[in-house]
Amino acid sequence: MSNFNNKNKEKDINQIKREKMLKSLIMRIHEGEDLDSVKEDFKKHFSNVSSFEIAEMERNLIEEGMEVEEVQKLCSIHASLFEGSIEKVYSTNREEESIGHPIKVIREENYAIANLVSEIEDLLEVYLNSEDEKDKINLLVNTNLLFDIDKHYMRKENVIFPFMEKYGITAPPKVMWGVDDEIREMLKSFKESVTNDEKDGLKERSENLFSEIRDMITKEEEIMIPLILDRFTEDDFIKIMEDSDEIGYCLVSPKGKWQPKRIAFLENKSKDEEEDTSNIKFDIGFLSPKELETILNSLPIDITFIDDKDTVKYFNAPEKKIFPRTKSVIGRNVENCHPPKSVDTVSLILNDFKSGKKDQESFWIDLKGMFVYITYFAIRDENGKYMGTLEVTQDVKAIRDLEGEKRIL
Repeated sequence: MSNFNNKNKEKDINQIKREKMLKSLIMRIHEGEDLDSVKEDFKKHFSNVSSFEIAEMERNLIEEGMEVEEVQKLCSIHASLFEGSIEKVYSTNREEESIGHPIKVIREENYAIANLVSEIEDLLEVYLNSEDEKDKINLLVNTNLLFDIDKHYMRKENVIFPFMEKYGITAPPKVMWGVDDEIREMLKSFKESVTNDEKDGLKERSENLFSEIRDMITKEEEIMIPLILDRFTEDDFIKIMEDSDEIGYCLVSPKGKWQPKRIAFLENKSKDEEEDTSNIKFDIGFLSPKELETILNSLPIDITFIDDKDTVKYFNAPEKKIFPRTKSVIGRNVENCHPPKSVDTVSLILNDFKSGKKDQESFWIDLKGMFVYITYFAIRDENGKYMGTLEVTQDVKAIRDLEGEKRIL
């Protein structure tokens, strides 16, 4: 089913006040006020703050003219200010804990990165107080391992960020990418200093590097992951998983390939059985499977059918699609085809259809120059038993614009 929610743009007054308060706290730090005093004010007004509010605050700062680089400088302060108070906005769907799921992969890599950083800190302490070449080599070997962090950041920047931007989450990717690049440069500089035995000031510079890496782990865990779990569909994560293999993994590889739960509708059949062209008998007339499929694909509408168990069983493939759909949705629960914020509405429609409270529901939205009309029909057998739901989507703009009559070619 399509994401038909036409989100209300009017913000709750309380939410606006919270955003203004958060922004004012950040601006006070930006202007040089003592961090501890700002933290005290934060505790007075907030017991927690959501990742969405942080993303909105960063977006507003950028839209109001603050350079992305300036917001980047505030990132570490953000992490310090919000530490322990960021609300977990995880979906009730725990699929992300499955082996090979992109979210699980990110968390496993972050755990490995944090452990390696701690090990490098210990080796650095030894190196700074030693003249033994072996201590330098040990430090460089582990530092070289840390350069694997580039794969972690590249997957985030080139695979995950495009999906975030698709959902209108633009500020966090810009800010995080800038910090990623700073970490890359700091890591290169750290290695050069060790290679050239430039020990003066190395401990202080390394502390900045390790602090930035740990802060980025916090931002990914506390801001990025909750944001994408709240919006990405299972199809999004499937695409992310496929594209991630092209870039590779950081320090640890997935222990297996993620296999989303699917229902198989066909048994293994021979090629002859699959291409059977015998007619299907209807109450009125006959059609071969090929004829039926071609007719459905020729209709100027998108059709999707889910069965009585809420499993996506069919969709047609018209030449002009209103909403993109992939074959991977077949056999999946319909709730997994929507971002979590749409699931409640989808469930409400289905429950009304199953209970008999409604037989039809319609929505219409302006979308990219189209006027999209979406109708959901409860499909019932001759005895009124619920069989599933049919979604019909079409662009009716041309129909709405019709005037007068057309009686001849």
